[in-house]
Amino acid sequence: MGIAGEYAGWGQLVTIAIMAIALGMDAFSLGVGIGMKGIRLLHVLHLSLLIAFFHVLMPLLGLFTGSYVGHLLGQVTTFAAGGLLILLGGHMVFNSFRAGHNGTRSMDHQTFWGMLLISLSVSVDSFSVGVSLGMFVNNIVLTVLAFGACGGLMAITGLLLGRRVSRGLGDYGEALGGAILLAFGLLFIF
Repeated sequence: MGIAGEYAGWGQLVTIAIMAIALGMDAFSLGVGIGMKGIRLLHVLHLSLLIAFFHVLMPLLGLFTGSYVGHLLGQVTTFAAGGLLILLGGHMVFNSFRAGHNGTRSMDHQTFWGMLLISLSVSVDSFSVGVSLGMFVNNIVLTVLAFGACGGLMAITGLLLGRRVSRGLGDYGEALGGAILLAFGLLFIF
């Protein structure tokens, strides 16, 4: 593997790390909102672990789907991957500033089903990103573990900070995550 191959490997790692953080912003945003309502530390741990699990499962399913689509479509996949990221990023930015945008904030986060639905709702966007990454990523295990770790850590951070800060921080965090995904989508296409 020459110097060009090594730089490509580092570039892919940086891309995965930035995308994992961007996807974790949704969990952070939701965590701030739930934390402001008040949450016990045991529920913080349970909810964060469920979010981390779904941040591993959903992109894993998306990666396999994207890999399959990548083999079918060939060169068109780069444009498809970029388009998916642009749509997802735009959706995140739009929803972050829409009044009452997140219906999951009214769910009971103390029940198992409430935690399950909340965790799934903040992880669904990871499937779309997984589809995009499945068209070009080499190391699937590293990718899904990075997504899971970032999702879980950002959920914990948001839940704990939610007790102390204003609701606006969560909205800006989700907007930042959407802007990052938008930028990567544009980089894929151009």
